[in-house]
Amino acid sequence: MLNDPSRTKAAKPKPLNYRGRLMFTQPKKSPWGKVEQCDPLCPGVFMIYTAANGGILVSKDMEAVLSPAAKKCGTRQGGYLCFEEDSAENIVFRELLDKKLWAIPDRINDKAAYEENINKYLREHNPDYWRSRQRGLDMAKVTQTAPAPVRNAEL
Repeated sequence: MLNDPSRTKAAKPKPLNYRGRLMFTQPKKSPWGKVEQCDPLCPGVFMIYTAANGGILVSKDMEAVLSPAAKKCGTRQGGYLCFEEDSAENIVFRELLDKKLWAIPDRINDKAAYEENINKYLREHNPDYWRSRQRGLDMAKVTQTAPAPVRNAEL
């Protein structure tokens, strides 16, 4: 039969809608192997742990929250934008912190030091991303502090 569901490819997990909130299916596989533990950081963004490695997976529906500079640092696989734990996951942490979509966990006593460690790592290991982020912050400050344009008043 042509329409037999058992003969069609498995559909990719899609976000479910429950009372106006998006709900996402947690991934079972990752670029780093079988998922042993998956912790949601915010809807559609998952911290992945495997036997050997891990990182962060960002669902397609949530990619829009990331800056273009951040997106360039991830790799696409299996419907996700992937950020490896040893090289790029701090980019996602920084982006989510900036947008107030994730908070440093309560188990971290010195949150300011934790955030500075993220920033230090990015300055040293992802300088292109860091420069782009800083330019964006500088532009936002200029936009916020710029006086409103004066309109010509008729006399």
